[in-house]
Amino acid sequence: MQTWIQAFSWLNIRFLLMGLWVTIYISVISVILSFILGSLLGIIRYSKIKYVSAVVGFVIDIIRNLPLLLIIFFTYFGLPNFGFKPDTIPAAIIAMTLFESAMIAEIVRSGLNAVDVGQMEGARSVGMSFVQALWHIILPQAYKKMIPTLISQFVSLIKDTSLATIIVVPEMLQHAQVIYGQNANYILPMFAALAVLYFIVCFSLSLLGNHIDKKMA
Repeated sequence: MQTWIQAFSWLNIRFLLMGLWVTIYISVISVILSFILGSLLGIIRYSKIKYVSAVVGFVIDIIRNLPLLLIIFFTYFGLPNFGFKPDTIPAAIIAMTLFESAMIAEIVRSGLNAVDVGQMEGARSVGMSFVQALWHIILPQAYKKMIPTLISQFVSLIKDTSLATIIVVPEMLQHAQVIYGQNANYILPMFAALAVLYFIVCFSLSLLGNHIDKKMA
């Protein structure tokens, strides 16, 4: 018990919360960017633009079938070979945005395909362009259907930020490693603290998603 009390000293808790802030920062930026990029890619696939949709689909399939850890490695260690050397946090954001965008693109495409085809035909029959029908009729319905799946994907993204510790991003897991690196007896307390903090963040996001889903139902 004494070990646990010492492990949860204010100094250690503050250091861990600093890592939590970095985790949330990376997650929020990655969620926003991947939602925008993923939606755009999903719409392109849904639109079936000649050649373009096929190429986008091929790239998405490649990214989706690669481990996120490999993408993080490539972003941090590979991009410098092409003249771009990001710091650890930007590298983590870029890698997670690329990976999550591919996942979200498929969610968006599936959501758009789930909307009855008659909705598009009806909108076009009253004089709307494809873009107008997509923006005003199809997308609002599709996003309502996608909310639970999108929230689940965003929760996975938050948990995946722990992989960024491999390139020494100062997020929660990396800070916990620093703490128990000073005293091996702190390993279990730090893992317990990580479990609680990840649960609070992810469960809060799930509750928010459920609330939005009920409001839009």
